[in-house]
Amino acid sequence: MPKIGVIFSGCGVFDGTEITEAVMTLYFLEKKGADIVCMAPNIEQYHVVNHLTGDVDESKKRNVLEEAARLVRGNVKDISEVDINELDALVIPGGFGAAKNLTTYAIEGNDCKVNEDVKKAVNTIVTSKKPMAAICIAPVLVAKALEGTGITSKITIGSDENVAGSIESFGATHVECPVKEAVVDEENKIITTPAFMLAQNTLEVAAGIEKTIENLYRFL
Repeated sequence: MPKIGVIFSGCGVFDGTEITEAVMTLYFLEKKGADIVCMAPNIEQYHVVNHLTGDVDESKKRNVLEEAARLVRGNVKDISEVDINELDALVIPGGFGAAKNLTTYAIEGNDCKVNEDVKKAVNTIVTSKKPMAAICIAPVLVAKALEGTGITSKITIGSDENVAGSIESFGATHVECPVKEAVVDEENKIITTPAFMLAQNTLEVAAGIEKTIENLYRFL
């Protein structure tokens, strides 16, 4: 039974992990019989968004780890306390939290930084030749985390030209991809899918994530 880490960035598309992507990821991993290790940084969110209005609520503060616990019934660990070397693979669902909490991409663009624990996890998995998957906007995080390592990954966020340009600027190769498909970097064992970067409904998200997990398992 492979031990697969899943990194969350909070709870809710606008300031954390996209919930449908998280649920589909967990569903298809459980269907494969994975031993899932859920984790998140124990840090304050960049900000809190009212998901009903779309407005930022300056009066509230939330913790990424505590919010991630909502997604997995409390079964989540502080990423700094997880031995990444014990994992067989890694998956990062999307949502704006990946670009606000796990990185600063949503705020600083190409000059963004990656949370140190998350960066370490990505680099440890990829340099160990273990498979990893990134969904929706999360491939930007992977590209930035691998910047300067000499590893040229092939990844997708779908077809957004601006984000694709950022990925290329980090030293990765962007490949356009339909929503129900996944791009597989055979050399580096990195699988990516657009999900809600392109998806119009849950069925499209599920199709892409299912293919992503299927390909992840090819390398296990």
